Amino acid sequence: MKNLATALAVIGGLFITYVGITYLLDGQATAAGFGVPHPPTGNAGGYFAVKGVRDIGQGLVIFALLLAGQRRTLGWAMLAGSFVPFGDMIIVLSQDGRVAAALGIHLATALVVALTGALLLHTNPRSRAVPAVA
Repeated sequence: MKNLATALAVIGGLFITYVGITYLLDGQATAAGFGVPHPPTGNAGGYFAVKGVRDIGQGLVIFALLLAGQRRTLGWAMLAGSFVPFGDMIIVLSQDGRVAAALGIHLATALVVALTGALLLHTNPRSRAVPAVA
């Protein structure tokens, strides 16, 4: 279970970093796959760069916590981070976007991220410190 949780965290970190890079390199094409019916056009390149940098930042947080051995903290961070793809799903649906993208991309991602967080917490229980004898 611990190996599965680690593998899912690494895959998640790689995936969100890749998404961020694609927004930086070709934001218009990447945004077209997000699921909203009318992705920004024209002078919206700055928004794509913002999205790209933030996605890369999320990936770096995952790797930093893994490298620091903070697996429990990473579990909580991933549970909190599942809010982002869940919110993306709500945005796509509220903008009359593609239901397949809302559920197949964003909801599926939210569930995998939340599952990864739960697995990290389950495989790294809070240590019960024994009080020192004075």
